[in-house]
Amino acid sequence: MAKIDKAVLLAAGRGTRMRELTVNLPKPMIEVRGKPVLQHIVEGLREAGVRDFLIIVGYHADAVQNFFGDGSRYTIEIQYATQVVQDGTGRVVDLARNFAGDSPFVLNYGDILVDPANYKRLLDLPHDVEAIISVTRGEDVSKGGAVFLNERMELVDLREKSKPG
Repeated sequence: MAKIDKAVLLAAGRGTRMRELTVNLPKPMIEVRGKPVLQHIVEGLREAGVRDFLIIVGYHADAVQNFFGDGSRYTIEIQYATQVVQDGTGRVVDLARNFAGDSPFVLNYGDILVDPANYKRLLDLPHDVEAIISVTRGEDVSKGGAVFLNERMELVDLREKSKPG
């Protein structure tokens, strides 16, 4: 796998479970320790070597675009794409196709904080690794997406919020 210097960040959702906090801004723009969650993510990825970002926006897109602009203040480049219909994470890859082309990229939720050291570990993978996905096992897939792997632990399908039963 070639050096990863691109990231697609998902920041289009409404954050409906956080009601009062997301009336006027999207969930990735909620402040944690004095700055928006999305800023923590952008800075962590930048420190790991990512320089080219595509932020998928939707709900209150202007809050994200006005805050980050073109990325020059962070010494990175930021482009935006709008997810008009909130039809799940899997569909976002289509929005990122022109941005990423054949280049490897990080696909990251814009509202989940992780230890920034993990970004560096992810980007320092051996060159023979074609792709990596980080998931958490859950019993009730109706609360999130379902990931299907084959016997070699390769991704074969990704389904958004399956119905219970």
